[in-house]
Amino acid sequence: MQGKITMGSKERIQRIKEETRANILDAALEIVKEDGWQSLSMRKIADKIEYTAPIIYEYFANKEGILLELTRLGNVLLLKDFKAVQAKHKTPEKQLEAMWIAYWDFAFSHKELYQLMFGVDMICCDLTKSLPEAEAGKKMFYDLISTIMTESEPTEEIVCRKYYTFWSIIHGLISINLVRRGSTTDEMNQHILRDAIQGIIKAIND
Repeated sequence: MQGKITMGSKERIQRIKEETRANILDAALEIVKEDGWQSLSMRKIADKIEYTAPIIYEYFANKEGILLELTRLGNVLLLKDFKAVQAKHKTPEKQLEAMWIAYWDFAFSHKELYQLMFGVDMICCDLTKSLPEAEAGKKMFYDLISTIMTESEPTEEIVCRKYYTFWSIIHGLISINLVRRGSTTDEMNQHILRDAIQGIIKAIND
């Protein structure tokens, strides 16, 4: 009986720790949505959720630790979106187009996370490249590009170049709209986006 109580206590303590950690991350994101990334500090997070600063430091060594975890969570969400839209299409061309559109949609539905993940109007997290979730998403694109280019037997360098051709154009268009919101209409953006994606896919196929 005593063992069961001990186990229950351990589970409860672990649950409280997880909830506290989630509260810290939620508070950080709320601060950013209100005042921007440059305003984020450990002290502000503590004040937001009415914790003492030492409690925050028990969960994250510094602000960079919080930024890295938010970057990871953003990549988890984005990877989930990629998998969902890929499953809806059969051809690699349609899957590739759907995934880039999902990438675009993520940028505007999770603007603050996107800014952190990809460095729009701020310095992105330098450790992003070490995150397995980020690498998994990139690999999905690489695999589809390789599949489309099967007949030409592309090297890894060529596939990488094609990926960054996509990313540069789409990320550039997203950045323009995030920094200078309203300079183009949503309808125009959709036309530009699809023209760019379809144009690159056609070039890959040729």
